[in-house]
Amino acid sequence: MKKYIIILSMVLYGTVDNTFGQHREIIVPDIPGYQTLKGDFHMHTVFSDGHVWPTFRVKEALRDDMDVIAITEHMDYEGFPDEIERDYNKSYEIAAAAAKDKGIMVIKGVEISPRVPPYHHNAIFLDDANSFPIDYMENTHKKFVMKDSISREALMAPFLEAQRQGAFVSYNHPSYSWWDRKDTVLFTDFHQELLEKGILGGVEVVNSGRYNIIAHRMAMKYNLTMLCNTDEHYDMYPRYADSHRPMTLVFVEEKTPEGVEEAMRAKRTALYFGDYVVARKSEAEALFKAAVQVDAARKDRNDEPIIVVTVKNTSDIPFRLQLKSRYDIESLPMGQLQLGAQEEKEVVLKAVWKTPQETTLAVTVENMLVTPDEALETQFRFSELE
Repeated sequence: MKKYIIILSMVLYGTVDNTFGQHREIIVPDIPGYQTLKGDFHMHTVFSDGHVWPTFRVKEALRDDMDVIAITEHMDYEGFPDEIERDYNKSYEIAAAAAKDKGIMVIKGVEISPRVPPYHHNAIFLDDANSFPIDYMENTHKKFVMKDSISREALMAPFLEAQRQGAFVSYNHPSYSWWDRKDTVLFTDFHQELLEKGILGGVEVVNSGRYNIIAHRMAMKYNLTMLCNTDEHYDMYPRYADSHRPMTLVFVEEKTPEGVEEAMRAKRTALYFGDYVVARKSEAEALFKAAVQVDAARKDRNDEPIIVVTVKNTSDIPFRLQLKSRYDIESLPMGQLQLGAQEEKEVVLKAVWKTPQETTLAVTVENMLVTPDEALETQFRFSELE
């Protein structure tokens, strides 16, 4: 058995390593009172239905400048049962050993994966992934076959085990792609029961870089922690070679697994995918103002009084801004400003015939969503312009 595992790991690890890519630092600032950690809390390896070895997930995370990851094997599927003995703690143990002293945290997790309500959920911060019951399954070997008759108790059992272990549970990729056609409500009575029991704490708003407006509305309505994960099964480099890996930004008091769990339960997260950020307003505004520095000075240009506003992005997150002022904004139709990563630009306010002691610049950050229907609105105040 050990021989098969070693051969399999060498083949899978070595094959994808040829296109692995280079380390890429992603600069995202801390916010007042908290450190900002970059995380991915949903991915798979050969220990369920993934196609890479757990050490590869660690190497990817180091390349992609992650601070924390969770490997969440499907507890009810075995992709290589003839080669790998069923052990859903093993991928965590291998990954944690590979991550030791490398500055990255690995969190133990599992994915509860019935294809009837309540559908797929992650449970992380576990003690033992092997203790989760899967009495609703008929066959887990290279296929996913559920029993013909499944009780609610059998479906609830793994969630009660998650609760017993003190795990954090989140609803994965709510979707109409394979839901139970008998119930068109994706937040079902089962989810309501999980919520009332204090089991359900989060929802995956972004999966594999795809934004899910249904999940975002769930997060707002039921006050759930928002997550952005890759749910990767293969080598993720080809998928994100021209961009960056989707990630959950976690705002922690301390850089420890306990600090990550506390922040997650307190809902201090933001989602960074593509050029978008999704967060509740308090975290979105704190992140934007930590990333963007703004200064203003009064100047005379050929006897024309103007105010020159310097806008500097100190992060690797690009921003699409709409600016508004009591004064005219020069050369920016509708006040539209594209502020790239690590970019500094000047904005000229015109017709300042009487220099004020202070003024404000209103900003709508069009690529930062604070609800499914609203972008972040904030402002900068400038004083002592004389």
